[in-house]
Amino acid sequence: MPVAELNLQSTDRGTPSNGEVVVSVRGLTKVFKDFWNRPKARAVDNVDFDVRRGEVFGLLGPNGSGKSTTVKLILGLLYPTKGHIEVFGHSPRHVATKARIGYLPEESYLYRYLNSRETLDFFGNLFQLNKSERNNRAEQLLEMVGLSQTRTRAVGEFSKGMQRRIGLAQALINDPDLVILDEPTSGLDPIGCREVKDLIVALARRGKTVILSSHLLADVEDVCDRVVIYYGGKVQAQGTLKELLTKPDALRITTPVLSRETMERVLELIRRDVAADKVRVDNPTQNLESYFLDVVERAKQAAAETSGAMSGARVAAYLRGDAEARPSADKILDRLTLPQAAPAATASVATPEPAVDEGKLEALTRVTEAVPAAQPPAPAPAEKDLAKADEKLSSLLGKKP
Repeated sequence: MPVAELNLQSTDRGTPSNGEVVVSVRGLTKVFKDFWNRPKARAVDNVDFDVRRGEVFGLLGPNGSGKSTTVKLILGLLYPTKGHIEVFGHSPRHVATKARIGYLPEESYLYRYLNSRETLDFFGNLFQLNKSERNNRAEQLLEMVGLSQTRTRAVGEFSKGMQRRIGLAQALINDPDLVILDEPTSGLDPIGCREVKDLIVALARRGKTVILSSHLLADVEDVCDRVVIYYGGKVQAQGTLKELLTKPDALRITTPVLSRETMERVLELIRRDVAADKVRVDNPTQNLESYFLDVVERAKQAAAETSGAMSGARVAAYLRGDAEARPSADKILDRLTLPQAAPAATASVATPEPAVDEGKLEALTRVTEAVPAAQPPAPAPAEKDLAKADEKLSSLLGKKP
C-alpha cells in the first residue's frame, strides 16, 4: 500500500522530552584583538541558543564561521567579550562542571610518545579514577574505537584517523554528561564515520548531551535533533531538522514496482489535479555511504581476502624497530658460550691427539705473555709458513729456560 514519506531519518529518535537546559548561551560575542588592542576579527556576534539534556545539538557553518570559537567559549578556554554562558547552571570555568564534560578538539592534541593504553590512563588520572576503574574503562574504550590491537604503539605513529579514534576514547574516559565533539569524523574512513555516528546516537539514548560541530552536512543530518547554522559569526537559522528540511508543498509516495498499465492509471489520476510538468517519477536510491557499508559487510561475511588495510593488522617487526631476530653478533656470542654439539659421524677415522708435555706448555705460555698487548694479531699463515713456524717452536721448546 502506498505510504506518504513525510518524516526524515534524523528525526526517528524524536526530540528529547526532558526540558532540562544543559548549556545556555545569551548574547555571546567574541572579538579577537591585535597587539595594540585594536579589534581584529569578530568571530562570534550576539549568539543565542539553548542545549537540552539528552539531545544531539549541531553547530553548522563553513570554515571560519565561528563554530570552534563557540565551543572553546562553552569550555571556558576563551573568555567572551560580551554575553553570558551557563553550563549545568554554572560558569564554564567552574572546576566541578569541567569534570562532567568530555571534549574532542578539532586537532588531536596527544602526547606522541605515549601509547594508547598510557594515553587513556593519563586522562583517567586527571579525573582521579582509581587504577582498576581506569584499566576497565581503557580496555572497553580501546575495543570500542577499534584500537585494541595497537595499545602498545606510540600515538605519534598513528595516522590522522587513528588519532581521531584515540581522541574520541579520551573524551569519554570520565563518562561525561556533556560530550563536545569538534569535527569528530575528520580523517576517518566511511566505516569509522558510521561507528562514530552510531556512538553519538547511543550516548543520546543514555541521556547524555552531545554538541557536534561540523561542516559535513551528511553527518549532522544523520544524528542531530536540532541545529544552528552559522555564517560570519552570526546564527542565520536554527531549529529541528524536521522544521528546517521538510517541504510542506511537496509529497512523496513510495510503492512496490507497478506494472505499466497501473502506473499509467495512477499518473492519469494525479494529472487531473496537478500540472504534468510538476509530476516526477523515479526509482528510490540509497546514499553512497550505506551502499559502501553494505558491500564491505557482504565481503566480510564471504571471508573475501584483501591486500589493503585490515583492522588490527600487525606491523612488520623491522618497521616497529623491535626486530624479532637478534643481531648476528649476538648469534656468534651464543655459539661461543653454548656447549658445542657432537660432530656428525663421517667415513674418515679420527686421529688421536698426541699427549701434551706440561713443561713445554708452560714455556709456551711464558713466550705468549711476552708479546706486547698492543701488537695486532698476525694474519693466518699459509701451510709452508706453518711448517717453518712449527720447526722454530719445537727448537725453542727444546731449550731450557
